[in-house]
Amino acid sequence: MGRRRRIRPSTAEIVVVGNEVLNGEVLDTNSNWLARQLYFLGLDLRRVTAVRDDLKEIAGAIREALRRRTEWIITTGGLGPTHDDMTLEAVALATNRKTVLNPEALEMLRERYARLYEMGVVKESELTPSRLKMAMLPRGAKALRNRAGSAPGSLLRYKGSRIISLPGVPRELKDIFVNEVAPLIRTEARRVVRYVAGLFVKGVPESSMAPVLRELAAERPRLYVKSHPKGMEEGVSLVEVVVHSEGQDPEEVRREVESAIGVLEERLSAFQPAELRRMSMEEVLGGGE
Repeated sequence: MGRRRRIRPSTAEIVVVGNEVLNGEVLDTNSNWLARQLYFLGLDLRRVTAVRDDLKEIAGAIREALRRRTEWIITTGGLGPTHDDMTLEAVALATNRKTVLNPEALEMLRERYARLYEMGVVKESELTPSRLKMAMLPRGAKALRNRAGSAPGSLLRYKGSRIISLPGVPRELKDIFVNEVAPLIRTEARRVVRYVAGLFVKGVPESSMAPVLRELAAERPRLYVKSHPKGMEEGVSLVEVVVHSEGQDPEEVRREVESAIGVLEERLSAFQPAELRRMSMEEVLGGGE
C-alpha cells in the first residue's frame, strides 16, 4: 500500500484592528472565534496580528501577509462611520488602489437605513457623509452583506490572495462570516478534515508524562500531541492532553485519534494514582462551525 499524499490546506491569517484591543479596553474574542471556524473548515491559520488604528500599520500588516502569499487574509474592525475606521482605506493602500463608492455596498446601506427609519431607530434615512463612508470599498472589491448591522464587509481578490474585511462588532462579524465567507471557503479553499479528542489526567504531573507523549508523537508523526497544564486540585496535578489529526477521510482521521487516546490511557494508567477521563472534540474545542 502506497504512502498517502498529504493535502496542504489553504493558508490564512487574521489581522485584528483597534486601539481598544491593544489598550486592554476590549478583550479580543473575534480572533478566537475565527480561529475555531477556520480550524473546522480545514484551513491552515498561520498567524494572528493585532495593530492600532493607524493607516500605515494596518496596510503594513496586510502587505506582510501578502508577501507570505497567504491565501485568506481576514481583517476585523475598522469598517464603521468614524474617522478612526480606516481598514478599507488600508486595504486599498496595501494593494495600490483607491477606495471608490461601491454600488453593492451603497444599496445595502440604503436598505439598512430605510429599515432603521421605519423602525424609529434613526430620525432620517438619508445617507450622510459618515454613512456613505461605509460604502467606500477598495476598487474591485465585492461587498459582503451585513444582516446584523450597517457596515458591509468586503472581499478583494488580489494576486492569488483573498482579503476579507469584517466589522469588529462580534455579532456582525459572525453574521457575515457564517453567511458570506464560510460558503466561499468551502467552495474555493483547499481543505482538510480535522478531528481532535483529549484525555483529562489527574494525578500525573506534566513532567512525568512528557516521555510518554514524546514517544507517542515519534511513533505516530501524523498526529499532533499536546499537553495543557490545568493547575492543581488539593495538591494533585491536573493536565489535559489533546491529540489532533487531519486528512481527507473523516472516519480514518477519527480512528487515528481515538486509537492514540487508547494508547495514552494504557500507558498513563501505569502511573498511580492516576485518574483518566476521555474528552470529546466538543469538550476540547467547544463545538464546530
